[in-house]
Order: sequence, then C-alpha cells, then structure tokens
Amino acid sequence: MNYIYESSCFDLKQIAESGQCFRMTPVIPDTPASHKLLTCENPPTAYEIISCGRKLGISQEGCRITFDCPKEELDFWKNYFDCERDYEAVIASINPEDTYLSSAAQAGRGIRILHQEPWEMIITFVISQQKTIPNIRALVNALCLRYGSPLASENKTSDSYAFPTPHQLAAASLEELLDLKLGYRAKYIHRLSHDAAEGRLDLSILSSMDYTSAMDYLTGFYGIGKKVANCICLFGLHHVEAFPVDTWIQKILLEHYFDEQKYRHTPKGSLYEHIIEDCFGQYSGYAGIMQQYIFYYERLRSNRLN
Repeated sequence: MNYIYESSCFDLKQIAESGQCFRMTPVIPDTPASHKLLTCENPPTAYEIISCGRKLGISQEGCRITFDCPKEELDFWKNYFDCERDYEAVIASINPEDTYLSSAAQAGRGIRILHQEPWEMIITFVISQQKTIPNIRALVNALCLRYGSPLASENKTSDSYAFPTPHQLAAASLEELLDLKLGYRAKYIHRLSHDAAEGRLDLSILSSMDYTSAMDYLTGFYGIGKKVANCICLFGLHHVEAFPVDTWIQKILLEHYFDEQKYRHTPKGSLYEHIIEDCFGQYSGYAGIMQQYIFYYERLRSNRLN
C-alpha cells in the first residue's frame, strides 16, 4: 500500500543525517530493492527503514512523501515519523532574537523526532559513546546480522534482520560481543541484555514513565549515563522535552549561549543545565526538537554529516 503525506517540514535525508536513527538505509537506483519512484529523471530521496520487526520503503519528491507498507502498519509508521505534530508551528515559536536557533531551524526544517523502539535505543546509544555516526551504523548492523531474526522480504537477494531482543543478545557471550569490535561497550551491552532478559530492566514499566522518572530509572543501570539516558528518552520514549548534551552541544552552548558574567558563579558540573534552562526553557515540552536543529546545523556547518 502506498500512502502519500505532504509537509514542508519533512526531509528524509536530513532525518537520516541527524544522528538519531542508524537503520535508515538509502535505496540505490537500479537495484532489486529500488522503490518504484526511482524511475523518474531526477530520482527522489528513498530509504528502507527497519523498526520493531517491520520494514518500510519510503521516498520523497519535494514536499511529497510516499510510504510503502502494508495497510495495517501505516499507523505505526505515521507515529514513527511524528506525523501528528505541527513542525511549522514549532519553528514559528522560535524567539526571533535567537538568530542562531532560527538559522538552525531553517537549515534543518525537515528533521523530525522519530519514535523508535526503546530497547533498540538503549543499546544503540550505549554503542554511540565516543563513536562516529558511520561507526555506530556499522556496529548496530553487525549486531543485527549476528543476533537478530531475519525479516520476510520479497527481495531474495537482500537479507534484512530485526534488532535483536534482550534474550537474543543475552545469549551472546562477552567474548563474542568483543569480537564485534564493541570495545569497552561490550561489557555494558552484556550486562544490560541480562538485566532486560531477566526483568531487572523492565521495558514495559520504562515505557509508561514520565521523563524525570525515566531518567532516574535509566541512569541506575550499568553503562547508562545522563547523555545516553536523554537520547533514549528523546528518540525511544518520545519525551520530546529531553535535551541530550554531547561534545557538539557543549560547543554550541559555549559559543552561542554562554554569558561569562551571568554564569561566573555557576558550578561547572551544572553549567550546561543552567544554559539550557535559561535559553531553551521557553520551549518546554519540545526542547528536544531545538536540540536536533542545532546539532544538525553545527555538523552541517562543519561538513561532518554522515
């Protein structure tokens, strides 16, 4: 089934490059997996996405996005891409005096906060520590190939795999995880997989928690710090108020929002929290969208996308 969605605030390439999804694969023309719309003279952007054991073909021409999926999965994918949110209104709410954020929002106006599977986000963002986006993609794909279940596909020449469940990952030894070049992250993944498989990390309870409770819960587990927990909350639990702070965001906050006079007595350990509250608190409930705009914009300006 093909479903058409139109929005000026939807850009597949920007979403793929925004650092929140690592199972969004470009579809290349003239391959068996190519989307039908790739036959036009100027091929549209097209991707294959895997989430929660489902696979979507999605393509874009201008503001026109085509979802290719079974009818019964359409609501899942519309929710995945946050189709009910008015991103035009989000951008319009930006304080015009904040010229940096205004420029960032225009540069990345096609970004949307994806609603991904929490368990996948837990492992993905544990992997993400001190890794580049291509490295993260490669490691996530290696985990899926080694431990995930194969997905049904009409394309017999291309195999796709679901993200491994806690029980599937818990069956892996620490040595096997180290063989995948996960480094120090292997011990975190090994422990978290056992915690989830044995019920100590209760994913159903986690999914019902508010943002503050989810942060407290997640940071109580081995390998999950505040930054990773915020990423899980934003991209897995869809707490759009979450504002992850990595080295890119630290750089932005210091260069564009830091006031030496104002923050001269602020403890270093809470400096970024204070800046975020002062400069992004007005976007209560959706500050995470602003985080994605500035994260994408800074990497775009630094030629560090992909």
